[in-house]
Amino acid sequence: MTTAERRGRPRNAAVDTAVVEAVLRLLEEGTPLGRLSIEGIAREAGVGKATVYRRWSGKEPLLLDVMRSLEEEAPELTGTSARDDLVLLLEFLRRRGLAKRSSAVFRAVLTEVKSHPRLWKEYQDTVIQARRDAVYEVLRRGRAAGEIRADAELELLTDLFTGPMLARAVLHEWQELPEGLAERIVDTVLEGVRPRSGA
Repeated sequence: MTTAERRGRPRNAAVDTAVVEAVLRLLEEGTPLGRLSIEGIAREAGVGKATVYRRWSGKEPLLLDVMRSLEEEAPELTGTSARDDLVLLLEFLRRRGLAKRSSAVFRAVLTEVKSHPRLWKEYQDTVIQARRDAVYEVLRRGRAAGEIRADAELELLTDLFTGPMLARAVLHEWQELPEGLAERIVDTVLEGVRPRSGA
């Protein structure tokens, strides 16, 4: 094998998956996060410790990828109306909130990532921001289509639509996340930002 071939060798996705799944197995078996080690993770995954370190600089960035692996793909939007697409996006958040509540593994990893400001910021800048961008794009289309007032501030509207669902799912976990909640939130906010008749 030439030097150029060694430098250009692609990263093996199967190894990445094996390592991430090894972390999940260890957590599901009850291994506390504080006792997880790269050596133990590598052994569980059936790879060398150096293999893990070539992909992740340490346990924290690995946990970030573990958390990303637990995220579902966002729903495909219909584009038929801002209202319908907003309901789809908020229903996705509702289901994710229910899944997080029932997943001890997700809560454990989330707690660990939150305790590392740099990792938490990276999660916010990638996963969370992508969701906000999706809502913002729907609102932009809705404004262009005349479903939302032209003077509506889209950044603020993004918070108004997603805030109630996130508050229930993350900040107030004792509150219910019933079916139909997405529709209620969307219809309530849209009622206040529809173009005024005669305007």
